[in-house]
Amino acid sequence: MEIKKAEFLISSAKLSQCPNDTKVEFAFIGRSNVGKSSLINMLTNRKGLAKTSATPGKTLLINHFNINDEWYIVDLPGYGFAKRSKKIQEDIEKMISSYILKREQCANVFLLIDIRHDPQKIDREFMEWLGENGIPFSIVFTKADKLTPTKAKSNAQKYMNTLLDAWEELPPYFITSSEKRQGRDELLNYIESIL
Repeated sequence: MEIKKAEFLISSAKLSQCPNDTKVEFAFIGRSNVGKSSLINMLTNRKGLAKTSATPGKTLLINHFNINDEWYIVDLPGYGFAKRSKKIQEDIEKMISSYILKREQCANVFLLIDIRHDPQKIDREFMEWLGENGIPFSIVFTKADKLTPTKAKSNAQKYMNTLLDAWEELPPYFITSSEKRQGRDELLNYIESIL
C-alpha cells in the first residue's frame, strides 16, 4: 500500500465529536511513551504528523489522521500513566473504552508494546478486556532497533508464548522500529488486507 496523503483531521474529547462518516478506522494505543507517535509518523512517511514528545502521556484526545482520503489512523491516548490526576486518568479511560466499544468504523486496534520489556500486567489486562469484548486487535512491538534482530525476535516470541495461558488463538503481531523503518510494509499490507 502506498500512502500518498496523510493529514491531521481532528482531535476529539468524546465520541460524538469524531468524524461523522463511514471511513474505516485503525486505532493505535499503548502505554505512555511506547513510541506511538513515532510509529504513526513512520507509517505515513511524515515526520511531524503525530506530535512526538519526550513527556509521556501527552496525547489526551482521540486524534484522527486522514489517509489517502480513504481511511483513518486514530491515535488514542496512552493508558496507565501514573503522573496524571486520578480524575483525568478516569476520563481518559472512559473516552478510550467508549471509542473502542462503540465506534463501528474501527476495524482493528493496534496495541503497541515496547519489545524490551517483559509482559506487563496492565497490557495483559487491556488485551483480555479487548478479547472479552470481541474487539479485533494486533500487537505491534516497538523500538526493535534497541535490540539485536535475534534478540528482538526471541523477545517477541517469548512474549507471545506467555499469552498462550489465556488465549487459544494468538493475535497477529509485528516487530517494528520507527528509527529503522522496520515493519512498515508488513503493517501497511495488513491494513490493506483488512480494507
